[in-house]
Amino acid sequence: MKINILIINIIPTIPISYSQAFLQDTLITLHENIRDLQGKKVYAEPEEHIYLAGRLFSYTEMLEIMKDSARRFGYDPAEMGL
Repeated sequence: MKINILIINIIPTIPISYSQAFLQDTLITLHENIRDLQGKKVYAEPEEHIYLAGRLFSYTEMLEIMKDSARRFGYDPAEMGL
């Protein structure tokens, strides 16, 4: 019995100009959100600290994932704004 497998590309091809603008906007937003949370944490009530720390951890982890990916592609994370 022969089985034919159809492979569908689920990741759409994004034009390079879109990719660059998208990446730049995403990085700016991540950095802004991290700074915003750091500022809120300074004035937060003690019961809010855990929530803010969790969100801050998530944003920071996302940046670390992007840095790791950049290195694997041979890019300099600092040069990319990471």
